[in-house]
Amino acid sequence: MLDDEESRVIVCCGSGGVGKTTTAAALALRAAERGRQTVVLTIDPARRLAQALGLRELGNHPKQVQVEGFEPKGELWAMMLDMRRTFDDMVRVHAGPERAEQLLKNPFYQTISTSFSGTQEYMAMEKLGQLAATGDWDLIIVDTPPSRSALDFLDAPTRLSSALDGRMIRLLTGPAKAGGWGLRKVVNAGFSMFAKAVSTIIGGQLLTDASAFMQAFDSMFGGFRERARKTAELLRSSGTSFLVVAAPEPDALREASYFVERLSSESMPLAGLIANRTHPVLASLSGAEALAAAETLQNAPLAEAVLRLHADRVDLAAREERLLARFTRAHPEVALARVPALAGDVHDLDGLRDIGVKLAG
Repeated sequence: MLDDEESRVIVCCGSGGVGKTTTAAALALRAAERGRQTVVLTIDPARRLAQALGLRELGNHPKQVQVEGFEPKGELWAMMLDMRRTFDDMVRVHAGPERAEQLLKNPFYQTISTSFSGTQEYMAMEKLGQLAATGDWDLIIVDTPPSRSALDFLDAPTRLSSALDGRMIRLLTGPAKAGGWGLRKVVNAGFSMFAKAVSTIIGGQLLTDASAFMQAFDSMFGGFRERARKTAELLRSSGTSFLVVAAPEPDALREASYFVERLSSESMPLAGLIANRTHPVLASLSGAEALAAAETLQNAPLAEAVLRLHADRVDLAAREERLLARFTRAHPEVALARVPALAGDVHDLDGLRDIGVKLAG
């Protein structure tokens, strides 16, 4: 998949804490070393990606990875999503200089740009669209937001635009909206108690700020939706692949099943499942044999401990295999790759390179 020139976007998704960020970085590193012009976009605020790539920090714009001894055939760039800056940049592009300044200074905008439900997921989509539009990279790898449902970003454009375009928002945010259905008309129609209650709950000043925001935002709403539509088309195109990352644990694999089913229902191109941090058995000795041998040992505490540890490992590996076999029976069409657990955390290019080799089998 990394070598295929038709492959343009790889999206790593899965529940939180399963290694999506590390997987995305390992794929990007391997692609760059094999000749691709690659950029990896992470949504993880923990900065682990920057550290693993030998960078002090990542920003909202791609930064080339240039580390002593790292000489890939292609190029590797990396960035970390800054939700607020991405929203600000989008406003500047769509609204024009004068309206952009009105929006950026508006208190209502400053609230929704950081805390509105779905904003982070939408901005991840927006940034992906921006990266694809430049044509500077032939492969974009995306590490999806760390929400419980990592596919929320597929719904985010629809949810966010529907919320901002909803009748209730327009009803509350000014008489110029919704065909004249504004707060003034509500009051005139005899709903003064309702209006007073709303003002008490969210504040009269916020209503004024919201009204000004909606009037300024209205001019850029078409561009807002159009960008979302184009990015949604990109995600469904033949050049995009989704990889579901999961740990070999019941909860993570249940989430993985949900992702697989959701991707299928949305006609998204699923490439396969990565079972991360597995525990393969590295010796032919069975667990029962190891325990039996441990029982016979005398005055050899280290050897006994190693044998018992091996028996535990055999049990763990068998449990993981049962879980993965259950997933495979439910989704026989999904390709599966295993990445064994490492002795420690990945903190440098060598660690990422090692994972890339294991991913390639």
